[in-house]
Amino acid sequence: MDESTLIDNQRFKKLCKLPKLGVYVDEAHHLFGSDLEKQIRAKTANKTTLRDTINLLAEKTSIVACYNYTGTPYVNKQILPEVVYAYNLRESIANGYLKDADPRAFSNVKSNEFLKYSVGTFWDRYGGKQYEGLNPKMAIYASRVEEAVNEVKPTLEKILVELGIPLTSILVNVGDEKYTKNEDIRNFNDLDVVGSQGNDKQFIILVDKGKEGWNCRSLFGVAMFRSPKSKICVLQATMRCLRKITDERQTASIFLSKENYDILDNELNKNFNININNLKADHEPNKKIYKVRVLPPLKTIKIKKVWHDYKIIKKEYIAPVEFDLTNLDMSKYESIIYEKNSIFVDTSLKKSNIDFIKEQREFSKLSLVCEIAKYLNISCILVNKILVESVDGIDNILSAVNKYNEILNDVIIFKIFHTIFDVKTEIHTEDKEVLLLREPINAGYYEFSAKENLVVSKATTSLDRELIAKSFHADTYCFDSLPEKECFYQYIMNDDVTEIYFTGMFTANQGDLSVQYYDPESGRIRNYYPDFLAKMKNGSYQLIEVKGDNKIDDNVVKAKAQAASELAVLSGIEYKMYASSDIMSRNILDN
Repeated sequence: MDESTLIDNQRFKKLCKLPKLGVYVDEAHHLFGSDLEKQIRAKTANKTTLRDTINLLAEKTSIVACYNYTGTPYVNKQILPEVVYAYNLRESIANGYLKDADPRAFSNVKSNEFLKYSVGTFWDRYGGKQYEGLNPKMAIYASRVEEAVNEVKPTLEKILVELGIPLTSILVNVGDEKYTKNEDIRNFNDLDVVGSQGNDKQFIILVDKGKEGWNCRSLFGVAMFRSPKSKICVLQATMRCLRKITDERQTASIFLSKENYDILDNELNKNFNININNLKADHEPNKKIYKVRVLPPLKTIKIKKVWHDYKIIKKEYIAPVEFDLTNLDMSKYESIIYEKNSIFVDTSLKKSNIDFIKEQREFSKLSLVCEIAKYLNISCILVNKILVESVDGIDNILSAVNKYNEILNDVIIFKIFHTIFDVKTEIHTEDKEVLLLREPINAGYYEFSAKENLVVSKATTSLDRELIAKSFHADTYCFDSLPEKECFYQYIMNDDVTEIYFTGMFTANQGDLSVQYYDPESGRIRNYYPDFLAKMKNGSYQLIEVKGDNKIDDNVVKAKAQAASELAVLSGIEYKMYASSDIMSRNILDN
């Protein structure tokens, strides 16, 4: 038994000697331990250490009352057990107990552009003001110490110099003694102390700090560009700026990448049972929540794992190149900001162009030639010849590249590469058994929202036993559209089909049936989940996708179909894509 255990035991014995005892538990969601969701679902939430301690105290002394307080009374939209009274976030803001906030989300911007816009906007709004004698503060969250000290801090210093703000207003608190000294900790604790050095610190760079329990009333801004390891950190960090200050309702500013904005929306839904876009309603109109359980035995299928080997072969440049810049869709290079005026008023999310924040390199003909030659490791003379002789002309190329630097890599270098090189591909495969749907972790079921008319449940369906036996690896299917539901019924009722499973609803790594594809819009490798897997009477399989007619020719849809078709062919599976109008107008299995 160590010293800390002895001290704890002594403290417990002293508490037991009190004739009467009142117990107050702050952050009471921790009362139930780390496996909270599992315990709630299993109805064993009263069998945890802290709760046992309170129960033991009750046996030894007279507990007059036990009060539990938490700011997050929901776990995955499920209310904590024994909640007596709940006062939600929206009411707290509406009644002036918290600040409001106007979140902004950014897409297609660089981290330094994001920070420059965020700090500049914050200073325009709050610079030079005081609230109850306190200077307004902005918390800037980094995901790693190295990012904070090597990227965020130098960029912030440059921005503050341009704005005429003293660099002494920066405070770094990253949990590393090399960068955060005792004086920094003292100033961090004094941020809300009038007349202190801490009050003079207005830009606070944080790593794994300033989350749950941080009470800084003068915090008016939060900026978070890169996503942290834990999604709950986005919720905890952004909510720090809502603490009330002054008797007037104030509005804080939240700056997020679009990815973090979506995480915040999801975490608000899970932990407060609300969302950003519409705090008045928990779910879309006419939608209900369904608890979907996995049915044994777990279904698996053997498919091919596919990978490629590439070889580059040089070829002669023999013809002028056409970059087709006049028909290039420039909208995908635009920097976009998404703004919402309030997180409690039911206002819409506005979208606008902010290209003016982009930091673009200005190329000359010479620097452009050098950049391309360096990137491709080819002769400058050859690059110059290709650009000058191109159909578009060097002037048009320079104009496009200087408007959006991304065009250089996406179009110019890409086209030149394929003009002077051939790429040979070798495909390799191996057998792999994949699981269609796995059991949820620490829970008895998955949750989905769907319109009632798009739900088919094994327990309530009008299908007979013979047809039911052909499907349902989960007890409930929540379809997104009537064509999906119609496709399911056509397959399950067809004599040539022996099994049919709806897999398109399980898109969050809940199963292994996914196809990797290259997303031409984001430039990333992503996972695609086909809508259905069907086993036919002859023993063959089909991967099935249902798509709206207006989506059939979409570039991303085509990329998904190409990757799925390649995988299907190598695995001896047929890939089929049906237009919604075909499914609704005819029996797609007639032929």
